[in-house]
Amino acid sequence: MQRREFLKLSSAVASTALLGGGLTACSEPAEWQKMMTEAPAKITPTVCNICFWSCAAQVHTRGSRLWKITGNPTDSHSEGRLCTRGTGGVGAYADPNRLLKPLLRVSKGGSQSLEPVSWDDALDFIGQRMTKIATEYGPEHFAAMVHGAGAQHFLHLARAYGTDSVAEPAFAQCRGARDTGYFLTFGQGLASPEQTDMENARCVVLIGTHIGENLHNSQVRTFTDAVRNDAHIIVVDPRFSVAASKAHHWLPIRPGTDIALMLAWMNVILAERRFDAAYISTNTVGFDELAAHVAPFTPEWAYGETGITPVQIRETARLMAMAAPACVFHPGRHAAWWGDDTQRARAMAILSGLLGIWGQKGGYYLPEKVDVPSYPAPPYPTPRTSWRDLTLKQFPLAGAPVTNVVLEHSIGKDAFYKGLLVYETNLPMTIPNGAQQLAQAAQALDLIVAIDVQPSEITGFADVVLPECSYLERYDGLRNDAEREPSVAVRTPALRPLGDSKPGWWIAKQIGTRLNLDAFFPWNDYKEVIDWQLNQLGLSLLELEKTGVHYFPRKTPVYCDPGTIPRLATPSGKIELFSATLQETGFDPLPRYTPPKTPPSGYYHLNYGRAPQHSFSRTQNNPVLYQLMPENVVWIHPLVAAQFEISNGSYVRLLNQDGIVSNKVRVRVTERTRPDSVWLAHGFGHEARGLVLAYGRGANDAALMTRILYDPIMGSTGMRGNFVTFRKELAV
Repeated sequence: MQRREFLKLSSAVASTALLGGGLTACSEPAEWQKMMTEAPAKITPTVCNICFWSCAAQVHTRGSRLWKITGNPTDSHSEGRLCTRGTGGVGAYADPNRLLKPLLRVSKGGSQSLEPVSWDDALDFIGQRMTKIATEYGPEHFAAMVHGAGAQHFLHLARAYGTDSVAEPAFAQCRGARDTGYFLTFGQGLASPEQTDMENARCVVLIGTHIGENLHNSQVRTFTDAVRNDAHIIVVDPRFSVAASKAHHWLPIRPGTDIALMLAWMNVILAERRFDAAYISTNTVGFDELAAHVAPFTPEWAYGETGITPVQIRETARLMAMAAPACVFHPGRHAAWWGDDTQRARAMAILSGLLGIWGQKGGYYLPEKVDVPSYPAPPYPTPRTSWRDLTLKQFPLAGAPVTNVVLEHSIGKDAFYKGLLVYETNLPMTIPNGAQQLAQAAQALDLIVAIDVQPSEITGFADVVLPECSYLERYDGLRNDAEREPSVAVRTPALRPLGDSKPGWWIAKQIGTRLNLDAFFPWNDYKEVIDWQLNQLGLSLLELEKTGVHYFPRKTPVYCDPGTIPRLATPSGKIELFSATLQETGFDPLPRYTPPKTPPSGYYHLNYGRAPQHSFSRTQNNPVLYQLMPENVVWIHPLVAAQFEISNGSYVRLLNQDGIVSNKVRVRVTERTRPDSVWLAHGFGHEARGLVLAYGRGANDAALMTRILYDPIMGSTGMRGNFVTFRKELAV
């Protein structure tokens, strides 16, 4: 095949071929005033898609015009109040750079471009290429990368086609390591939303958890309840975060030493016998091995590693033990950091086991979800080669496909994967070193399909770009999360799709038709699926379109009886402080601390995080949220700023240890970060010209993450092992 060039959609393409017409959303005050007199407001239920928290919401329209979005007052996720990003969801619809026509890569005069085509042309091209891959290699040689509520449509398509290689970047970059660590200890991972009972806690421990900046709606509220109830708040973070500003104890830890601190906490709890011996004897295995393991890791030892004083370590450990079992260790998200992330999660889970908080009020409650039946369809074919055959050779305890493993097996003439479908995940800015891996994979793959609402960086690698309509214009599957109160919530279209954009369910069905998979898509409209599922639950779509959310009674208690736990899905049926599973697969059965590398002289740890105005790299071009935060800033300690003669508000470029240079980024000189570290909000520095507002604004931290620290247990991609220095720039 011809070498695939990376294409940067120009602003001219974005304003003509992509948009193809005027928006119906109102922007001028006179338009708003006119709209207010046109018609009474209509309220349509939806589920917010600006982040994965999936708050039930209400879309207010007047005539054919979008007015506002508010929280559904009956929803436990939002309690009627959306976060900044949720109310800014109007910008997802009104973004003038939205993808509104299918695009196909064409070659003219030796150069390549993405040109508008009809849906039939785009879908026929995909069907022909996928049929060719299935015929020549087998359908298992096709992979998908998916994210978000609409991902289920393309998971279904992939499994019907005959491949189980469907990777969600959130596994390797966000939740996989923490859930693996908890699974090895408690026999299950943690739910989403996390089952943290912070409103009833007497102590809350946050280790790099950015509550208040990630704006996970219900968790922010329950954390606020904990603060209001005067629970002891302990925040471990190299940066003085929003959560740290509410804490009784802020522990500005040396980056990469979390396990050392947690081993020292265990040492104090065990040495001072601050645990329930009867609970430990009844509900855990491996206590004696743990006690022997942590005996050398005293607070004095940990001080030399972490920078946290022995007094602080002992005081915070005692506070946790005094509060137990009403003590929450929040497990965090985007927790792929140092290459030992499963063991870091294991340390947190072991502390939770020692303090007996599983299933206890003020600790971790027991989540429950609704048993929603699947719509009748044929059984999926069994792939001849599974993702497990490739991944488990590298990462023996990976519980799901690993994004980077899929990409590695897409590179080279003899690559296993021959085609890739990417849905609503901007891989170049989602995974470390993503643009480089994609650039290599693009030369070997026979087909790359990108399905998105906006012309993000991933579209520059695609053969075909398919425009999905925004979440305000489509049906998706029912929201059915495991949480305190089982419920289902529905997303329904409040507006007609703009331009020629289509809902994801329709796109998946149309591709399936071209692959002769109609038996797997027996519906004409996805609302038939939703209505059928609700009918099995004694409800109807008509009913839920009025309320948006429906609650069901729990079948099991929300808490265990004090001092007890149910039989767990671990090999022993108990909390496994010592993991025989890890030992049998050649890993440390108890968390082992490995000191992190120190920065070269004149370099600093690159730490990254979230901003309340944006959802990682997904919303920078949202015209509403852009106004709140058009660019990120790099936090630099005053001592470092003085050494480099960098002033507050000036611009620098960041230079990493491998010579990669960032875009210009504005400096914030602040004591809220350690002198050995800088901090940057993730998701900026876009290189896709079609994102007219976001293009070139701020620094892209993902591009600076050229050193990846793989977790050998499950394959998460540690992203905090990179260092940067500064290059001053002229003011602009």
